[in-house]
Amino acid sequence: MSLSSRLTLPAVIGGIFLVFASGIFAPPAQARGYTVETSAQVTGVASWDHLNVRRWPAHYSAQVGQLRPWTSVWVERCIEVDNSSDWCLVQRGPTRGWVNSRYLSPR
Repeated sequence: MSLSSRLTLPAVIGGIFLVFASGIFAPPAQARGYTVETSAQVTGVASWDHLNVRRWPAHYSAQVGQLRPWTSVWVERCIEVDNSSDWCLVQRGPTRGWVNSRYLSPR
C-alpha cells in the first residue's frame, strides 16, 4: 500500500471533522435578524446588579462590558433565537455588544 493511500482516509476523516466543528463553534450572529435602530432602557436587572454585554449573541460568549439598570442604550438590531429570547446589538458610549432582549424596554 502506498503512502498516499494510507494517508487518504485520515485526511478525509480530518476534513469531515473540521467541517462539523466549524459549524458548532461559529458565532450565532448569522441567525435570522431584524433592524431596530431605536433607544431602549435596561430593565429587569436588580438595582445592585448589572447586565453583561457579550461579544456574540450567546450567554457563553466573552463579556465585553456591563450596563447598570435603567441605562439608556442604542439598539441597532436583534436576532431571533428559537425557544428563547432574542439577542440585540446595543451601544452605550464605547461599549458595544449583545444583550438578551428580555432586559431591554423601548423608550
